[in-house]
Parts: sequence; structure tokens; C-alpha cells
Amino acid sequence: MVDARSTLPSPPPLSRKRERGVFGRLHGGLRALRPLPRLSLLVLLMSLAAPSQALFGDEEARKAIVDLRDQVAQLQKDHAARIDELSQRMDRIDTILQAIQRGQLEAGGQFDQLHQELAKLRGLIEQVANDVATLQKRNRDLYSDLDARIKKLEPTSVTVEGKSVQVERDEQAAYESAMASFKANDFRTAVGALSAFLARYPQSPHASAAQFWLGSSYYAIKDYRSAIAAQQALIDHFPDSPRAADALLNIAASQIELNDKKSARATLSKIVTDFPDSDAAKLAKERLSSLGPK
Repeated sequence: MVDARSTLPSPPPLSRKRERGVFGRLHGGLRALRPLPRLSLLVLLMSLAAPSQALFGDEEARKAIVDLRDQVAQLQKDHAARIDELSQRMDRIDTILQAIQRGQLEAGGQFDQLHQELAKLRGLIEQVANDVATLQKRNRDLYSDLDARIKKLEPTSVTVEGKSVQVERDEQAAYESAMASFKANDFRTAVGALSAFLARYPQSPHASAAQFWLGSSYYAIKDYRSAIAAQQALIDHFPDSPRAADALLNIAASQIELNDKKSARATLSKIVTDFPDSDAAKLAKERLSSLGPK
């Protein structure tokens, strides 16, 4: 078969000295453009990604996600510059190849070598692009996981007794779980859950309400002495609670169940005296009347 290039007119021959100079400079440029080994690139990627896999505490997790984002941004910037550099090298080699093709230069396999170098550069660019895509996906997954963990650590805003307050998410979840048992009339479970909540979060904005519902749960399971103790704790520790009058009413009801009418009269009279305008005071007056004379 006839080589198509043999049908074209041959260029003026280069002197051996000039030929060595041209291809010597070409080889020198190619050696200078030779990319880093793939192993080194992967080691760099893994070394930047590896620290982000650790488990963090509250403040450490917040700092780690910011640091990790900065590292990935810098790594992506570096890879973009690397890809741009490799693309420029490819353009230069393409230019040289076109010049060789136009000039019909045939010098000891230089044409094939340039093709090999170009193929290697293209392969390296594809590898770098794949590595960057893999790293981006890995870190997106890590961001989602860290963000979810941080959200669990961050407080949430809730309204308690007409005031907006910040409550830890675990604390809010524990209170809501205890109240779910109470609303489902599962009072024994509510007693355990509310007691555990108060032991773990004694300073919680929900503490006074939890104390009241604990007393109500005890009353519902007919543990009247525990109901009195729980409601008395509310009055002692949270005297300004809007549920204080209702807590006294619950104490009086428990005393009546225990047939301690004397104590019940005293408690009902206290409600009328201390909370005269409350709904609890109206009920207290009715119950005083139903108890009859002293």
C-alpha cells in the first residue's frame, strides 16, 4: 500500500545538526512537561480527604466542616489549574504535531513518541477529572452527614409559657416523648419519662411544666402521696409558675382521696386567698362547700 505522505512533495532536508537542535529542544520541552505520577496525585487527594472522616464533638464538628470546605475549595482550585496546565501542554503538542504533519518530518520515531505523550496527557487529564469528581461526591456526602449531626447539637427555638426560648434538641425530644405518653393516657410510662426528664434537665425551660404533669400522672394512677409530693415540688421550686394554683388544686384533690379533709380545706383556702381571680379559685370554693363545715 502506498503511504499518502509519500505523494506529497518533500520539504527541504534539514541539516543533521539543525535536526538534532530542533528535536533536542522538543524532547527537552516534553520532559519538562512530564506530569506527576498518578500515585502521587492520589496520595495528595487521600491525605486531604482522610482527616475529614473522624468523628467530632460539638465545637470540633463545627470547626471541622469549615476547615474541610476550605481544603476542598483549595484542592479544586489546584486541580483546575493542573487541568488548565495539561490542556495547554496538549495544545502545544497538537501544534507541534500539525507542524510535523504539514512538514512531512520523519526523524526516527519522533512522530509516534509525540502521539504517545499526547495520549498520556489526555489519560492523565481524565484521571484528574475523575478523582476530582469522586472527591466532590465523597465530601458532599460527608457535608450532609456533618450538617445533620450539627443540627442535632444546635438548640431549637420553642415557646414556653408565652416566651420564646432556646432548647437543646435532645432535651426537646425527651420532653415531647414524655408528653406523648401522658396524652395517650399511658400515665405509668409518663411517670417514668417525666421523672427521667427532670433528673436529666433540672434547669430546662420545660421543668415546671414537667413537674406539674408528673404530679398529674401520679394522681391518674392513684398514687396520691406521690402526686402531693410532685405538686409541692412545683410550688417550692417554681412559685411563679402559672400552674401553681392548679398544682394546689391537685394537692387538695389528692388529700381528699386520702381522706385528709383538714389538709384539703387548708389547701383549698390557700388557693382562694393567693389566687382569687383564677379558675382554680372558683373550683376551690365549690369544693370547700362540698366538704361541709369543719
